[in-house]
Amino acid sequence: MEEQRLSAEEPIFDKRRHPAKTLSLGIQHVLAMYAGAIIVPLIVGNALSLTTEQLTYLIAIDLLACGVATLLQVFGNKYFGIGLPVMLGCAFQAVGPMIIIGLEHGMSVIYGSIIASGLFVVLFSGLFGKLITVFPPVVTGSVVTIIGLTLIPVALNDLAGGQGSDDFGSPLNLALGFGVLIFIILMNRFSTGFLRSISVLLGLILGTLAAAAFGGLNLIPLQEAGWFRAPQPFYFGTPEFKLTPILTMILVAIVSVAESTGVFMALGKIVGKDVNSKDLSRGYRAEGIAIVIGGIFNSFPYTTYSQNVGLVQMSRIKTRDVIVVAGSLLILIGFVPKIAALTQLVPSSVLGGAMVALFGMVVSSGIRMLGDQVDLNRHENLFIIACSVGMGLGVTTVPNLFAQLPDWIRILADNGIVAGSLTAIILNLLFNGLKQNKAVSLQTGETAEGHAA
Repeated sequence: MEEQRLSAEEPIFDKRRHPAKTLSLGIQHVLAMYAGAIIVPLIVGNALSLTTEQLTYLIAIDLLACGVATLLQVFGNKYFGIGLPVMLGCAFQAVGPMIIIGLEHGMSVIYGSIIASGLFVVLFSGLFGKLITVFPPVVTGSVVTIIGLTLIPVALNDLAGGQGSDDFGSPLNLALGFGVLIFIILMNRFSTGFLRSISVLLGLILGTLAAAAFGGLNLIPLQEAGWFRAPQPFYFGTPEFKLTPILTMILVAIVSVAESTGVFMALGKIVGKDVNSKDLSRGYRAEGIAIVIGGIFNSFPYTTYSQNVGLVQMSRIKTRDVIVVAGSLLILIGFVPKIAALTQLVPSSVLGGAMVALFGMVVSSGIRMLGDQVDLNRHENLFIIACSVGMGLGVTTVPNLFAQLPDWIRILADNGIVAGSLTAIILNLLFNGLKQNKAVSLQTGETAEGHAA
């Protein structure tokens, strides 16, 4: 049975659903974002030559902070929190800057910069909330479409075994990945209700069992993991504050705000909640607080994870209790490395097969927004969509396009989502102007775009 649409007054917990079902749905959300959550500490830790013990801590504290950041958003109040079923994880766009800062200045400067950037977002969250005026449906729909398109190559790389792996594209990896995808497709075609809503979770479990049957399961992480690890503030040392690294991380934070705006607007449409500028401000403020927490516990900046939007869309479960469970599970995993190791057993190929469906749902959500709310008979709107989607996908597929530009420009230009989003915003202002943007109601999200001259 499909969940009811979310309203601002709706309680977080749905008493009609059995707790076991809510738990399984929460696990599904954790598995959907888990690979993205752990790949960032692995990349940064290896680049900065961290010891095994340090890397273990970095992964554990990252998962714990992901859970805390998620709960900050989902328990919306008048001060912070968007109050939507949104998951938060470490920001991918922070990887390069963190490595550069760490190699040049050391770990302490990384976390001083992260704390400063989080405070910046908190202080200017009200100003960022006004961004809704430059996000009419033609921009929002384009951004959501770009988000999905730029994530699909990540899913396909995982499906083949993970970029750089020795068995990349092997018949076993392809069979596991496409097998999971086909299973999810069949579940959505022939099952209904709860079974269909957990099709991704079932696909991941069956895919992992199939990998174990063919000897494709790596048990070493489980064997080596400990049972308990407490978080430790300033694990890598007392934070240091330097101007250039701080400005760099502030740029990263602004990029995260731009991405989060698209995710918030997309989720609002999916769950039936009108997202206004005050909602956005609370969402940005919670994100800023999460970034500060990441800096204090020496983890990462945090931002909304768009892959979970696809899961909300596919499962049709739109209540926040599932996300509360997912966030709580992440906190638990962060304290118990053995549990974290269990989720690491899911092979990349199995996870990649599920991600193809999830990221594809993000694309379809963006296309639906464009079709339902944008006048596609206007050449100007078609041109905005064409150039922004083309730029976002182009930068993703040609990652060295801006390699010769200064680092502070590349932070914005190297990210396909950001490049495409900025293109959509600028072209919309050029072709439609601020006057039309102001036709967007901050209370209802409706637009007079189709009636513009």
